[in-house]
Amino acid sequence: MPDVRLPELSLAGRVGLSYVEAPVNYLADLSVKPVTYNPPQGTGVPRREGNYQNFMVRVHNARPYVNDLSLDRQAFILTRHDTQVRDFYDEQELRTAYYKEVEELIKRETGAAKVVVFDHTVRTADRAVERGLRTPVRSVHNDYTEKSGPQRVRDLLPPDEAEVRLKKRFSEYNVWRNIDHEPIEATPLGFVDAQSIAPRDLAVCDLVYADRTGEIYQGVHNADHQWHYFPAMTREEAILIKCYDSEKDGRARFSLHSAFDDPTTPANARPRQSIEVRAFAFFD
Repeated sequence: MPDVRLPELSLAGRVGLSYVEAPVNYLADLSVKPVTYNPPQGTGVPRREGNYQNFMVRVHNARPYVNDLSLDRQAFILTRHDTQVRDFYDEQELRTAYYKEVEELIKRETGAAKVVVFDHTVRTADRAVERGLRTPVRSVHNDYTEKSGPQRVRDLLPPDEAEVRLKKRFSEYNVWRNIDHEPIEATPLGFVDAQSIAPRDLAVCDLVYADRTGEIYQGVHNADHQWHYFPAMTREEAILIKCYDSEKDGRARFSLHSAFDDPTTPANARPRQSIEVRAFAFFD
């Protein structure tokens, strides 16, 4: 049975499973306005308001059909991406070396004329707060909304350039990877095929920080969502997630994703360590 815990299963065996069944945390409805309060990094965990509930979903192993995935259809892809970064916990190395690697990766995969990498988050399931890091996000969400996508461009670029860029197509991508030297065993990231997302499934959620308030989309439960993941990800792989696209021609514009507990995770699994880098891609 795919939803039975199989701690003795090898990594190769786990990759071969067609799917697992696992709970993911959705908004059940909009009876309570969703708001997330984010403390300064390393000082605590986010506090959420909203009618959140766990729902069992079937998460398909996407490795057998990885070459059929598209950023403009599913809104996520997996690709080979070698890195020269030695220490992903070194802020200076990330900004001087890894940001450039991510910029080139996004240009390669999207054909963008310009890419602006603007921030990153390192996450760990092990002692995150005391290490000044963040934990995996266990709610179905998308990082940008119809409003916050363009606003973030205005925040990042000089006013004249921003207005020119906003008149043409632009997208926001997250580049997510395992930063451990061993394959991911616990708390993988799952993705909803954007073709199965209805407009009503995206609920605006205020994201409150000490110095500002932004907004993201939280996912509202829809039994039609089609979930996928890439088990046993290695350090040489990267996932591109499209979180915003200004083009309204029928292509995927938003995505939904969440960390989840894989029921095949070994009892002594290594805690997940990952990084996500955010960037805008501008097209001529």
